[in-house]
Amino acid sequence: MVVMTTQWRAQSTGYGGDGNASTPFLDSLAEESIDFFQAVTPHPFGVFARAAFLTGIACPDNGIAGYYDPLPENAQTLANLYQDQGYDTAFFGKWQLFERDRKAPVVGIEHALVEVPENRRGGFSYWEGFESGFLLNDGYYHGSKIGPPKKIEGYQSDVVVDLCRNYLEERNCDKPVFAFVSLDAPHPPYREAASGVSPIDPESLILPEEVPDGFEIRSIAREELSGYYAHIEATDRAIGRLVSFLKENTDWPNTVFVFTSAHGDMHGSHGQFRKGWPHEESVRVPLLFSWPKFFSDSRRDPLLISLLDLGPTLFGLCFEGEGQKLRVAGAGADLAPAMKMLAEGPDYQRLSMPSVPPFSKQCPYAWTAKRTIQRTEVINDLGESFRLDH
Repeated sequence: MVVMTTQWRAQSTGYGGDGNASTPFLDSLAEESIDFFQAVTPHPFGVFARAAFLTGIACPDNGIAGYYDPLPENAQTLANLYQDQGYDTAFFGKWQLFERDRKAPVVGIEHALVEVPENRRGGFSYWEGFESGFLLNDGYYHGSKIGPPKKIEGYQSDVVVDLCRNYLEERNCDKPVFAFVSLDAPHPPYREAASGVSPIDPESLILPEEVPDGFEIRSIAREELSGYYAHIEATDRAIGRLVSFLKENTDWPNTVFVFTSAHGDMHGSHGQFRKGWPHEESVRVPLLFSWPKFFSDSRRDPLLISLLDLGPTLFGLCFEGEGQKLRVAGAGADLAPAMKMLAEGPDYQRLSMPSVPPFSKQCPYAWTAKRTIQRTEVINDLGESFRLDH
């Protein structure tokens, strides 16, 4: 099972050392997981990141070059590959990979009411969620058992987790399942209610040293982070409920569980906001890898792994050699060769923003980059190069 949030940067967890973040569940999960603390997104924008993860192919080669581009109908995804191997496949939550009205507000009911037809659901045999709309509360959902879009009251992370739990509880077969849980939070709007979690007092927040001096930047950062951390705490609770259910109702020791995010958020660091930038706050994401059958202690691993690698790696753990069908050679079901494959990972990761999304505060240029642990070498769409030291 993969749980992918949105805009949750790597540094914003309790186990990662952020004193502002209340993430007791993820802190506990980290104690029995591999923490790939150098993990990155291949593209620091949700549409591009999810498409790359699902297909194992970077943008624009997977068919998505712009923010409004839909995932091609004939795209081969992880769902197709797992089904070929006898798995059930299930998707829950935010899709954002179908056709959207460019003239409609990005945040709001218009995009939330878009119904994704069965042949455009990435090959998943069971699908319940929503196209987009960023409705963190009382959103509209549709799919396999729900039918056409209907309003379901509640905080989005809670609702999506419940949809997944209901599916698992009602399954009546012994087939293994690949499930993908896709959440908006802690994506803006940050002022939205967060399942009863109160925003932090902005003045009590500890700002990173990368946020420059200046009243306006620091004030905006504090105001946004106040709600941001509330959504982090609320979503940590929701993910905790999901894992508690898995431990009580499934073969948890033999369950591979991954927590990650599509991208991060600048929150004033280097004087910038939102995502799309080649900076660490935008490109680095949390990545916890849990498999109780093979390890129960915490491990911090500096492997340069990307969401682009994650799908083939997971597939390779299940089916020896089958990971080649996506992008890289797989490993056996035994953890040892799988970890050997990871340990022999690349010396750098390729990152990019294939185009500039039409929104304010985002990075205003397209770029490609090579990232190592020490630095990121960037070339923008004008052919200009620069280096970001970490």
